[in-house]
Amino acid sequence: MAQQGKHEPVGPGLKQMRVSRLSGSTGQDWVVEEVPVALVYNGIAHAVMMASPLDMEDFALGFSLTEGIISRPEQLYGVEVLSDPDGIRVEMELAAESFFQLKTRRRALTGRTGCGICGTESLAGALLPSPEVAAGPVPDPRVLGRAFAQLAQSQALHALTGATHAAAAFDSGCRLLAAREDVGRHNALDKLVGALARAPEPPAFVIVTSRASYEMVHKCAVLGAATLVAVSAPTSLAISRARAAGLNLVGFARNGDGVVYTGT
Repeated sequence: MAQQGKHEPVGPGLKQMRVSRLSGSTGQDWVVEEVPVALVYNGIAHAVMMASPLDMEDFALGFSLTEGIISRPEQLYGVEVLSDPDGIRVEMELAAESFFQLKTRRRALTGRTGCGICGTESLAGALLPSPEVAAGPVPDPRVLGRAFAQLAQSQALHALTGATHAAAAFDSGCRLLAAREDVGRHNALDKLVGALARAPEPPAFVIVTSRASYEMVHKCAVLGAATLVAVSAPTSLAISRARAAGLNLVGFARNGDGVVYTGT
């Protein structure tokens, strides 16, 4: 049971349940919520994602940007988060040109998953183009140590449940700009992208509490960060895409150390 009794409730996204241990003792434990989230654009359902039911406005904007549905925050006119008996429905209003492009893309799709590329009909359409990012230095291990300490203080859901991923962004002075949590690593990063989409400057680096896949590199590039730091391993595609985008990629970032896969 995740640090039972040491934390106060933090709001949406949590449930308390009575549980028992194999040893025979019983007690209460916090459990993170996971619900279906339907993403609807101009009245047309586009995708259903399993996610933690908080920071939905950030998720809607971030998902729209990283999926290439919009290229600028201004193209998303409005977001309404509605409760549904089966989960959450996020109704979004797109600019006309963005909605036209979305309808064109949908004609080439046969299905979707949370991976973001399943269902495409050709290899050429499988990978979204990642923007190039402005060059920046790989963070010093001491800087990452301070950043990880701040991230730990921002993981309220994880502290209570042990069941969420987090994504956090920092400026060049190691100031925490924003942090978001979700049961899904992709969702946590999309929420972070949405939270910072209108910031005047991109973050210097992003930390994710997961492996670094192609999608995580792509989302980080859309945000404009110079460096992605992951606590686990990258994939070969993540490394090649990070190199193409000019993104520094650090994996296995733990205990003041890490492996630099791209960047110097």
